[in-house]
Parts: sequence; structure tokens; C-alpha cells
Amino acid sequence: MRVRPLPADQWDDAVDHALWFIPPDRRNPESVGNLLATLVRHPKLTRAFLRFNNHLLYSSTLPARLRELAVLRVAHRRGCAYEWRHHVRMGREAGLTDDVIAGIERGEATDDLDRAVLSAVDELEDKSTVSDETWAALCRHLDERQRMDLVFTVGCYGALAMAINTFGVEPDS
Repeated sequence: MRVRPLPADQWDDAVDHALWFIPPDRRNPESVGNLLATLVRHPKLTRAFLRFNNHLLYSSTLPARLRELAVLRVAHRRGCAYEWRHHVRMGREAGLTDDVIAGIERGEATDDLDRAVLSAVDELEDKSTVSDETWAALCRHLDERQRMDLVFTVGCYGALAMAINTFGVEPDS
């Protein structure tokens, strides 16, 4: 572990401000988990990141199921166990089955839209762009804002996976 979670006795007003979206009684290291307890070592960065991340989680035009499909593919490709474990639960809540989740690990999907989303993730991860063929497939199913939200979802969770892996954030027990 390179960056440890911030000890409870060091939580201050800056940390409280960074975690603005969490109910006050849950703003503590035990309740927020290892990731947020680690990120709050840099409260300003955490607050800025969480505003963006909260848009992707709660205000995005991308349906939750597709968001989780994309996030899980990013987590798998980045080898991010923390992100994978957290988003498997969220994916199931969003309607992903165990068969679909297993397919994500193999890069396989059973319908055109899921296949296009997985291809988009792989292409963005490999080349930082989406091919014309994949973009056209996404256009058949998603509007412009949904496609934009998809690209930013892949980028955000790729960056988060890099941070988690680099900092050595351990999965919550």
C-alpha cells in the first residue's frame, strides 16, 4: 500500500467538505470505505473528482446497465480488483446477469449494443479513440449525449483504476 487511508483523527473540515454528498453521519473512514478514505488525503482533488464522478453515476444520460457494463470492462482490462468488486455489485443492481458479467471478462456480448459498448471500451483503452465502425454501431442505439457520457465514463473509471492500482487501495472487507 503506497497511500494509506487517512486516519480518523486527521479527518477535518476539508475532508467533510470533500465528501459533501455523503450524509454527515456516514462521513468517517469506516463508513466511506478504503477508496474514499484514501482519496481524502487530497481533499480539493477528491471534491473535484467526486463532482464529475457523481454526474456519471447519478446524472448521466447513459443507462445504468450500460454504464456498469463499460465500467466492469475498464476494471477488468486495468486489473483493478477494487473497482471490479464494487461494480459487480452495482452491475447486478442495474440488471447485469452473472452470464453477462462473465462475458465482460472475455470481451463477449450477446447483443449489438453490448458488443458496441465493449468494443468502444477496448478501443478507447487501446488507442484513445473509437473506430468509425464502433461509433456507427453506438449511433444506432445511443443519442449524442449518451455517446459522450460513455466516452467520459470510460475515461473517468480508467483514471480511477490507475489511481486505485497505483496507490494500492485494498478492497473493503
